[in-house]
Formats: sequence, C-alpha cells, structure tokens
Amino acid sequence: MKELNGIGVALVTPFQENGQIDFDSLEKLVKHVKDDVHFLVVMGTTGEASTLSEEERLSVLDFVLQVNSGQLPVVFGMGGNDTALLASQLESFDRVGVSAFLIASPSYNKPTQEGIYRHYSVLSENSPLPIILYNVPSRTGSNVLPKTVVRIARDTENVVAIKEAAANIPQVMELSAKLPEGFALLSGDDPLLLPHLACGGDGLISVAANAFPKNFRAIYDACLSGDFELARKEQFKMSTFISEIFAEGNPAGIKSALKYLGICENHFRLPLYPVSDTQEQKIIVATSSLQ
Repeated sequence: MKELNGIGVALVTPFQENGQIDFDSLEKLVKHVKDDVHFLVVMGTTGEASTLSEEERLSVLDFVLQVNSGQLPVVFGMGGNDTALLASQLESFDRVGVSAFLIASPSYNKPTQEGIYRHYSVLSENSPLPIILYNVPSRTGSNVLPKTVVRIARDTENVVAIKEAAANIPQVMELSAKLPEGFALLSGDDPLLLPHLACGGDGLISVAANAFPKNFRAIYDACLSGDFELARKEQFKMSTFISEIFAEGNPAGIKSALKYLGICENHFRLPLYPVSDTQEQKIIVATSSLQ
C-alpha cells in the first residue's frame, strides 16, 4: 500500500464550548494540513473517537471526505475488544472514499499473542478494505510482538500495514528485517520519526503534524533522499514542541497548540480535559518558536 507511505496526520476533532463538533474548525484544520501530508487519519485516538457516538464518528468522516475532495487517501479508525462485533461493523461499512481502516489491538482484555493473531485474521476475512494494524501498548495493555505481526502479514490478505507505537526501536528494526515486501511499517511516535525511517520504516502517523505538517514532511523527504544531516536538523528542531504537547496527554497538548495557531479551540469531552495553565504557556512558547 504505497499510498499509505509517508506522513499521515491523525486529525483532532474540534469541539465547540457546548461539546458539539465544530465543523468549521475541522474544515480549517483539513485545509491547513492536506497540501503537506500524504494521507489523513480520521477517528484515531487523537480524534477522541471514544467519546463520540457512531453517528458522530461517521459524520466527521463524511465531512473530511467532502473537504478532502479525493486529494489524499483517507484512513478511518475503528476498533474494539469484541472481535465478532467489530467484524460485523467492518462488513457493513458502506462509505466510499476510504482507503483503509486503522484498527488497534484489543484493549482491556489483554489477549495472548494467539488471540491477537486470530482477532486480526477474523477482521481480515470480514473487511471490505485494507487494514492497518495499530500496536500501542501504552493504551491497550499488550504488545503485539514482531513475530505475531509477521505472522499476520503473511497469513492475511487485508492487513497491509502496521502503525508501530511501542516506542521501541529494536522492535522496529526486527519488524523491518522480517516483514514481507510491500507491508508498510509506519511509526506512531512523533519523536522517533528519524530513527524509524533510518531503520527501514515507511512513514509516520503523526499527532504534531496537525500543527506543523511541513516540518514532518521535511524530515521524511530528507530521509528519503538520503540527507540524514538535514533530517537530524529538522527532527531536533521539533523535539521541544513534541515533548511539550505530550507532557499532559494527547490530544490535550496538540489542541492547545492549535488554539494558539488559530485553527481550533481546546474544548474536550470528559474525561479528557485541557492542559494546565503552566503547561499551556510552555506549549505556546514551543509553538511560537516554530512559526
């Protein structure tokens, strides 16, 4: 899935103060990023999918598809810890214009590696679209080990990529060495884009690119051309900003940066909540330094 290589942005979902979706700001955000990234991700963790109803999630997707107008591939986040229910939802999915699903491994259940393998096997059999496996142990409570990912990649038809967010470079190296050709290895960790690409990775699904898509595209393009000196310079330039926006959780930090940039307000649905005043000032300083 070469169209899923490069820089993807995990779009935030802007809200109004009353908790309703702010579609005007969402349009502003999509237009802000779409000329500088390779694909869009809707309803990932950063999009606060867990506090939106199914109807709201689909309304956000439909709106992004409309604003995007076919310019970029669009990935839609789906997930859950009930394999049968999720398989049914995939099978009945009827939106045109979506390139792939992003599906995190089951959370809370903490399945074995065999359970994870069988989960994705069933999803692959029932999905009308390609699937990006999302490994994020800090949120799911379990790590999808490289041998399991390789097994899934070889045995399923529809699982075509992984968003690897274990913050573990040796694990990235093992995946890069063992995954079959054509299986996309994407990072889910903004601070690790440079080493991820250096180890043979294919791109990044980024949070920070909501604010600064050009900067992440510059890192990717430099690595692709073999100019790692420039890539290091660009990655180091982003380091403080990345650190500050994640200091009190995601998407609280990136929404503070987007508020400062005039793209959307930093409203949330509980239990998510804005960053502290002290942290917001740090984010503002880091954001202003990149303008």
